[in-house]
Amino acid sequence: MIALFTLVFFTALVAVGTWLLTRKTENSTQEGFFLAGRSLTFPIIAGSLLLTNLSTEQMVGLNGSAFKDGLSVMAWEVVAVVALVAMALFFLPRFLKSGVTTVPEFLAQRFNPRVELICNIIFLAAYMIVLMPIILYTGAQGMIGMMNVAALFGNPAFLQDPANELLLVIIIVAVIGSLYALVGGLRSCAVSDTLNGIGLLIGGLLVSYFALQMLGSDGSVAAGLKELARAGAEDGNRLNSIGANDAEAPFFALFTGILMIHVFYWCTNQQIIQRTLGAKNLAEGQKGVLLTAFLKLIGPLFLVLPGLIAAALYTQGRLDIPLKSVGDEMRPDTAQVYGILVRNVLHHPVMLGFFASVLLGAILSSFNSVLNSTCTLFSLGIYKRYINCEASDRRVVVIGQIFGFFITIGSVICATQLAKTESIFNYLQSMNAITFIPILSVVLIGFCTKRVPGFAAGISLVGGVLLIALGYFVPSFNACVNKIGQYHFAFLVMVLLIVFQLAMGKFAPRKNPYVPKDAKVVDLTPWKYAKIAGVALLVIIALIYAAFADFSVFKEGKPGYPRPPEKTVAQK
Repeated sequence: MIALFTLVFFTALVAVGTWLLTRKTENSTQEGFFLAGRSLTFPIIAGSLLLTNLSTEQMVGLNGSAFKDGLSVMAWEVVAVVALVAMALFFLPRFLKSGVTTVPEFLAQRFNPRVELICNIIFLAAYMIVLMPIILYTGAQGMIGMMNVAALFGNPAFLQDPANELLLVIIIVAVIGSLYALVGGLRSCAVSDTLNGIGLLIGGLLVSYFALQMLGSDGSVAAGLKELARAGAEDGNRLNSIGANDAEAPFFALFTGILMIHVFYWCTNQQIIQRTLGAKNLAEGQKGVLLTAFLKLIGPLFLVLPGLIAAALYTQGRLDIPLKSVGDEMRPDTAQVYGILVRNVLHHPVMLGFFASVLLGAILSSFNSVLNSTCTLFSLGIYKRYINCEASDRRVVVIGQIFGFFITIGSVICATQLAKTESIFNYLQSMNAITFIPILSVVLIGFCTKRVPGFAAGISLVGGVLLIALGYFVPSFNACVNKIGQYHFAFLVMVLLIVFQLAMGKFAPRKNPYVPKDAKVVDLTPWKYAKIAGVALLVIIALIYAAFADFSVFKEGKPGYPRPPEKTVAQK
């Protein structure tokens, strides 16, 4: 009961704080609701970017992947810094100069409205069918792992079924998250993200600290680190930054598909860049993006390290992870690893309640951010452009809110279907490649060329989605894809799409070259230390990888699932 009270108290505290800080915000206009009136400063941008990204698909999914594959999965955090540097120095100045509210809106400027419509549809499908359900599912699994949800509601009979327990938590998260996004607008999302971000960093690092104490023979962090190093070396070299070819983050894929997914996510993903499009000026936007890059460097301390510790505890028989059926095998349920670890290391109910509220905040942060972006894409890119061109600002906002309500219902339904997925995080990145690689290829062409025609961009969007989907899901094609690797395949598709568009620009160019115009919506003076900070961050990445690199993994293969002592298996 104390844990539940603490959870409710801290969640309410963030809600009240957000209301106090945003109650005077004008949300009746398009720019006010969707871009926070272009008033965001660098701490708010950084906090919002961090929390939008650091939801439970990160906390739960990435720690689960670290439990299975080891340190190499840190690629999903560390390599993001490369993309964030590219965003600060290349993409952001061009987006702000164009004065757009959405990425598809830029494509309409550069190509034509049909390209914008196709891009909007791809974004909306990806958010509703993939991203939002994963946020809800992993969030619910994390909360269930930490808190005895059934007991909190008095152990009613219907909650004895795990499927009903999962559905209940998913609905609760969806309702609260939709209130932030559909009532408060972007500024409400950004401020609540920042407040929750402080708690997430504190809580996440505390979990790692106490988990190391639990692992150590004498209850100290130093002993825990020594035991982690010993266990990691004995159990398939889990502390290796280099991923084998069959790992979730293969090393050579860092330079192809994985890097491209990062570049899309941080540079052209509406859910993310909407925060930077709301920047007060270019300098504030660049500082916010580069601060986020720095914070991503410490992300593995609470997004990967707990999963590594959980694997060591599991092999010692000191952490009980439920098994689930994967094909013909029974394997640890990686979706529950993080929540169970938290429940085991945060013994005091106040601490457990605090961290549960932080995790709930992270869930809400990502969910309301994606929902706000979904409303933006539909209202401005589809409703106002194709359904009611004369709609007032207030009408556009209301339509977005109504659309968001129905999208929330659809996401809840899709979220309940993810329980049989082996690796949520790997599933997310694979699905991302299908929709995001084609969009990235078109945006890059839009920025870097003047003559490529709109029909080439449209064909690339549709054809790219179909081609990657065929490679991933049609057995006859999938066999070939598996030989070269999913991420290498996605990268090759992007190269093919870029070559096709360049060829069309050569042999069937648009009549008049595209000339970017300055919309003069914000001051475009760059931050004077942006390039220096970007280079420094890239050097740090290289040093991190070098410190933990062991290329012998290509002979030995990936670590595989950790195994507990035989008696633990028998008991299960």
